[in-house]
Amino acid sequence: MIVSKNPATEEVIATFKEDSDKEVQAKLALAEKAFEIVRPMPFEERAKRMYQAAALLRERSQKYGELMTKEMGKPIAASIAEVEKCAWVCEYYAERAKEILQDETIETDAQKSYVRFDPLGVVLAVMPWNFPFWQVIRFAAPALMAGNVGILKHASNVPQSALALQEVFLDAGFPNGAFQAFLVGSHKVESIIQDHRVKAVTLTGSEYAGSQVAMTAGREIKKTVLELGGSDPFIVLADADLPYACEIGANARLQNAGQSCIAAKRFIIVKERYEEFIERYKEKYERFIVDDPMDTSTNVGPLATEQVLKDVMQQVDESVKKGARVVVGGKRKEGKGYFYEPTILADVQKGMPVYDDEVFGPVAAIIKAKDEEDAIRIANDTSFGLGSSLWTENTKHAEEIASHIEAGNVFINGMVKSDPRLPFGGMKRSGYGRELSHYGMKEFVNIKTVWIGAPTIFQKE
Repeated sequence: MIVSKNPATEEVIATFKEDSDKEVQAKLALAEKAFEIVRPMPFEERAKRMYQAAALLRERSQKYGELMTKEMGKPIAASIAEVEKCAWVCEYYAERAKEILQDETIETDAQKSYVRFDPLGVVLAVMPWNFPFWQVIRFAAPALMAGNVGILKHASNVPQSALALQEVFLDAGFPNGAFQAFLVGSHKVESIIQDHRVKAVTLTGSEYAGSQVAMTAGREIKKTVLELGGSDPFIVLADADLPYACEIGANARLQNAGQSCIAAKRFIIVKERYEEFIERYKEKYERFIVDDPMDTSTNVGPLATEQVLKDVMQQVDESVKKGARVVVGGKRKEGKGYFYEPTILADVQKGMPVYDDEVFGPVAAIIKAKDEEDAIRIANDTSFGLGSSLWTENTKHAEEIASHIEAGNVFINGMVKSDPRLPFGGMKRSGYGRELSHYGMKEFVNIKTVWIGAPTIFQKE
């Protein structure tokens, strides 16, 4: 049984029967059949449908936003904004796909030689609950525009979001089966990857889930893209605009109740600004309202599941036992729902969970650095390498520092975010491959060389 549960009230919203093995096989057959329709479809026809998907997302943004909020606890304003961002990425690829995937002529000794980009076929997406629409659409829009078809194994706590996304693409005019939601548990992912009809896999999720998918896909010699966890550094240098850094930093940590791979997590402050940063940051932090996510004034909703809440509580409690200082928060909010108080922990050291591990909740870990060099060392002192941000008035010098930061994204004087125009992904245990931009679109195509020699009649002459 797959259950949709409201994390703000702890009430069950809906339940769904898991797809049987027979139903999974039928859906895979339908996907393969749909690929034969989508593959030869001209870019203009795909674009027409993708523009319609964007229009439907905008038209239904309130409906889908409310669904998302009830299902995983995101504040309603953020949920609606997420749906609208999905429309943007659909429009981006509808407009740019043909240009991105046009044949690339290469001058060689051939009469003619070029590179073409052909779709692979059925691509499996294993997606998380924290951005239940955006994470899926940023895969689906480029994949479908490239001529692939998508099958979605969404997180088990957001089945209604999965079905809504399937509805969008079907209503937009894509062939039946071009994008399907599979209502299955994690235990069925391995067999789906092993099916000969599945040509590639993309996953956004935990390190463990990524390693399991990569291991299975590796045995099958199938392409994978993995976007895993992050423990993003937020580096504040001596010349930073502290009021601005604190204002953006509060949003960067508390967005989606801290349940974001690219949320700022480790705040690394050079010693001369350390205490001042804590005081200013605390003021910004305390302005956030933790309450009913359906209320438009709420900034921070509940954590998505009881297990996420328990994990965050354990990480904070253990860090405090090891010497972290609670500046604000530090405990579960009383009453119904999986709410956790926005928390700031200062004097964080290596060996504490909030330093060493990814914390998927509204908890900021403040770390003191001796100087700029030490700040860079601390930033890189992690097994992750997804996002990072750097705060300084000397932007030219910041660009030099960026080359030393081990991450897939470095944002200077700005909050880390994903944008369809820019590649998104990580390094180290944050995964490999890229999503978005032309780099992401080319992850799931066959990059094919075509070499044409002169006809033999000319060679004989």
